[in-house]
Amino acid sequence: MLKPIIIVIISSVIWACSNKPRIETNLPEELYQDTINVSIHCGAELIDNYINMVKNKNIAIVANQTSQVNNVHLLDTLLAHNINVIKVFCPEHGFRGDADAGALIDDSKDLKTGIPIVSLYGNNKKPKENQIEGIDIILFDLQDVGVRFYTYISTLHYVMEACAENNIKLIVLDRPNPNGYYVDGPVLDTAYKSFIGMHPVPIVHGMTIGEYATMINGEKWLSDSLECDLYVVKCKGWLHSMPYNLPVKPSPNLPNYRSVQLYPSICLLEGTAISIGRGTDKQFQLIGHPYYKNWAAATYSFTPNSNVGAQNPKLKGKLCYGFDLSDSCYHFKCDTNRLNIDFVMECYKQFPDKNDFFKSSFNLLSGGKTLKMQIIDNMDENKIRETWEPQLSNFKKIRKKYLLYDE
Repeated sequence: MLKPIIIVIISSVIWACSNKPRIETNLPEELYQDTINVSIHCGAELIDNYINMVKNKNIAIVANQTSQVNNVHLLDTLLAHNINVIKVFCPEHGFRGDADAGALIDDSKDLKTGIPIVSLYGNNKKPKENQIEGIDIILFDLQDVGVRFYTYISTLHYVMEACAENNIKLIVLDRPNPNGYYVDGPVLDTAYKSFIGMHPVPIVHGMTIGEYATMINGEKWLSDSLECDLYVVKCKGWLHSMPYNLPVKPSPNLPNYRSVQLYPSICLLEGTAISIGRGTDKQFQLIGHPYYKNWAAATYSFTPNSNVGAQNPKLKGKLCYGFDLSDSCYHFKCDTNRLNIDFVMECYKQFPDKNDFFKSSFNLLSGGKTLKMQIIDNMDENKIRETWEPQLSNFKKIRKKYLLYDE
């Protein structure tokens, strides 16, 4: 009779330990993964909540390798239910999710079903009228990571706009946000609007794709203040405070839970001369440059080379010295509840050629010119954060209106 009680107690302890998202953990990855996805069901899995809406309709899906449940792709699930899927749209990295960041993806056909695949990247970010002609409903099912410069939310914007202009219903099959438990960073100055930042939101916005879609509608961010006919199939069993380890890599250079948690902070270094591990097996978990050979704190070395998702990585073939953050955040604060700007601040201080450190993309990633100038001026980190606070507080009030899940 004691065994069920013991199981309940152990389960409660595991949940209490995993209830706060974190990077640092002594649990093996496979055990940690088992503790954090229990009883969470994404929108695509809850097919009874949308199947009757798509029966006897011409359907298109926006999907990639993440659009699956228990290793079964959304496309296969829909076809097994005799749903008439006539087209697939895919975002950056392609339908199979193995293309380089920024790589142009050609239109193609799914080898298994013969259904046409249309790329929504490069020169065709928004579905054209002839590409959605005859479509009644579009299903949107992509695993986001909750960061402004992760381009799936930009794809979402353009799909919503195309739907609104052509009277097509959009159903978002929602998925948990693995970084959905905090909100932080500078809010985008819309003068720096680009595909890696389209809306006045902070770097870490703390919303799911479904919540973000409702905010796009509610804040009238579509062109001409259009509103998309939107329906969100909510996740079941997930709260913003719950960690979520993605069952499938959201893109080729986010291979594990650690990289997803570090991504919002380390990605700022993409706009600099520094390598963040593309071309290795620890993408977004390494920081390094050949110049750091004499940086006393730099205790790790690596050489970026071509691999899947990074055919021509930054500093390819060059021995870089720096830091391995895959197990710990030695030398850096690495607070899991906020954006860590000490990565870029410290790397700038230690970089010998200051004029060659920042690249033009840094302002687009950070959302304006201010952060770059603050770092150059050696402003105190706490003072930098204070400059974010007025706009952050205002965004949090706006965000609260569109939350679909308790925090």
